Amino acid sequence: MIGQSRPEPKLGRSPLAPRSRGAVGALRRLLFRYLLRFWPQVSLAYFCLLGTTALGLVIPQLVRRVIDYGLAARQQEIVARGGVLIISLSLVSSLLSFGHRYLHAWLAEHLAYDLRNELYDKLQRLSFSFHDRTETGQLMSRCTSDVNAVLRFAGWVVMQAVNSLLLVCVACALLLSMDWKLSLVCLAPLPVVAAQAVHFRALVRPLFRAIQQQFAVMTTVLQENLLGAIVVRAFVREQHEIEKFRREVDKLRTQRLRAIWYWVSSNQLNIFLFGLTTTLLLVYGAPRVIAGSLTVGMLVAFSSYLALLAGPVQSIGEIVNSATEASAAGERIFEILDAVPEIRDEPGAIDLPPIVGEVVFDHVSFRYPSANPEKPFPPALEDICFRAEPNRVIALVGPTGSGKSTLVSLIPRFYDVTAGAVLIDGHDVRRVTLRSLRRQVSVVFQEPLLFTGTIRENIAYGRPDASFEEIVAAAKVAQAHDFIMSFPDGYDTFVGERGYTLSGGQRQRISIARAILTDPRILILDDATSSVDTETEHLIQEALAAVMRGRTVFVIAQRLTTVKRADLILVLDRGHIVERGTHEELLSSGGLYRRIYDLQLRDQEEMALHAGCTWGGQSR
Repeated sequence: MIGQSRPEPKLGRSPLAPRSRGAVGALRRLLFRYLLRFWPQVSLAYFCLLGTTALGLVIPQLVRRVIDYGLAARQQEIVARGGVLIISLSLVSSLLSFGHRYLHAWLAEHLAYDLRNELYDKLQRLSFSFHDRTETGQLMSRCTSDVNAVLRFAGWVVMQAVNSLLLVCVACALLLSMDWKLSLVCLAPLPVVAAQAVHFRALVRPLFRAIQQQFAVMTTVLQENLLGAIVVRAFVREQHEIEKFRREVDKLRTQRLRAIWYWVSSNQLNIFLFGLTTTLLLVYGAPRVIAGSLTVGMLVAFSSYLALLAGPVQSIGEIVNSATEASAAGERIFEILDAVPEIRDEPGAIDLPPIVGEVVFDHVSFRYPSANPEKPFPPALEDICFRAEPNRVIALVGPTGSGKSTLVSLIPRFYDVTAGAVLIDGHDVRRVTLRSLRRQVSVVFQEPLLFTGTIRENIAYGRPDASFEEIVAAAKVAQAHDFIMSFPDGYDTFVGERGYTLSGGQRQRISIARAILTDPRILILDDATSSVDTETEHLIQEALAAVMRGRTVFVIAQRLTTVKRADLILVLDRGHIVERGTHEELLSSGGLYRRIYDLQLRDQEEMALHAGCTWGGQSR
């Protein structure tokens, strides 16, 4: 963690963008913002859908005429022609149905493709403060399960909803035109179906929001456990972790079963109501057929249209269920897409020209953003003033939480100052583009992170176009070349997730080589040698001595060898610079630096002298 410690964010709703548009707004944005990018395919899909629906409505009328004018009048020719026409229309309907189903699936996949890419792109641009306050599991859930919920909605529910609406409207109109009295009797249960659908949606909407959030909580627990697997086993906490995960899964199961109970109840009620319409048709229509006021063909046509209505009626629960789930997912997705990066190029920002490397902190103060504005964090830095001359080494020393890492994180503008300004060659870092700034500043973090891939790819991460010779040269400077060449595949050795197939010292040396390869004018080493042994650190320091020439270097270190070589040492305590000077000057002043030296660094110096004598005796 950079700088001072901050409270761990609570699981649940992350501090993302506020939900201001609502569920309907989220669905509208999903459909119109993404699907309409493919308006030719959308048009063709709905042309096929309209054709399928129209043919489905025409066929019952043909059946009616075949019965009334063919069978009843014993006209074999009419029956034959009607049969051929019905088969032909059914074939065309099948082809159109295939077209609109495939196109809807195609559109849904493209919507999900665009959503996933836009979400990933946005996550790359959001500021460090956003990631500080948001659980990784929350973000993973929104990029996976929430997008899948939208995919299901766009791929099936939209099509089903439009088809159902067309069928209900046109079929009801046809029924009323055929016999309005019989229609009113048969369609009497439909208002009840509509009312219970509205009630069902009101019940499950908050429930689906809770389900999506609980899925994110479960994902967070899983992700933390996988990343901390070695710690779990080292402290024999497997059973504790199992119980913790089981509790979250149980909550998810309970919520989903509750939603399923609502859905099944609603669906079965719809089926019962549809069965009631068939009963009403027989009770009211059959006597009229017997009396001769209604033809058999008309009764069959009525039955066919009611059968067509059965699908939409029975799918109302599924449509509302999926639409509600997608609306909750859409809200969560747009919370990320609508989040505004706190660190971004300001209007009129210029590219930072090639720099000499002068860095000035002009009365800089900074506090970390808080998720609760009413309870802000205390300042991490207050009234920091100093000038780092070009081509100098500046060491930052101080107790844990004194603000060392926070200070250097302001140089590449990982965070923006609360007050004052950070200047590089006279340019306020807020007035230049982020890309041009970070191209000339490299950082080696305390915790080395490698990506899944080869050693060569990891070293060249900041310069993918670097030649193999340049990669080897950077590795040699970082004292990584020898151990790399000890592997059978050399620079093509594949490192596992986060580089954990390598030791901590090996990962750190590769990360140093990665920074060196970019040839930065300003180099930041955030306790970069903490993961290596004393002998390796000695080799790296000797190599870095050459690399540091011609660069401005900021070093956070707990080891004396780095501190003693610095041109300027800044001693921080509780966000203030309490001392500054060279090693000898600060020792003679008898302040905090002298106390740190006596407590932490004197033993290192004595050990180094002893090791030097030992190595010297061996060499002689």
